[in-house]
Amino acid sequence: MPIPWLRLLDVLIGVTDIARGTTRAGADEPARLTPGRRALGLLEARFAGVVVAALKEAFDRDSRRLELEREQMEAERQRAERALHFELLRQAGDREIGRLRLVAGVAVASWIATLFLSTRLIGASLGARIALGGGWALLVAALASAFVAQSRVADALSRMDETIGRREALPSGAAGRLSPWLIVIGLALVGMAVMI
Repeated sequence: MPIPWLRLLDVLIGVTDIARGTTRAGADEPARLTPGRRALGLLEARFAGVVVAALKEAFDRDSRRLELEREQMEAERQRAERALHFELLRQAGDREIGRLRLVAGVAVASWIATLFLSTRLIGASLGARIALGGGWALLVAALASAFVAQSRVADALSRMDETIGRREALPSGAAGRLSPWLIVIGLALVGMAVMI
């Protein structure tokens, strides 16, 4: 609630004018003025002390309020920074899951495409069939490692509040890094089987 400073000052000036007016009205009686002036001087001093105390209390209250507002703003800033950090981690996790889903899709599509090649290799040599089987095994391993990495990232996203101080990134681990290479090696083995 704002303090009506102008009204307080107006009341103070009015009281001072009234006090001075009563002393001037009796100025022709010097014997009565001396005790009155002393009483009015004490009254003015007490009133000035009360006004100063009220002003000091108002300024102290304002400074406490400003300090509280400053603390609230700092807490709000920290909360906003933490929310932004969580949002950036969530977006990074979503991107990583999308990448791993793409890798899984490529592994499945590659494995299905190599199934069509298997009809050409039915009567092929034993080395070609072993290379084809090894390529299929690597493609299935790539699919499995992509799924493992997806579950790891999803688990890290679900525990994001607990791990905020310990980890800054949402890694997919070795399985996420290994799955694209398994696809490449598997397709290379299938290609070698076709060439044999």
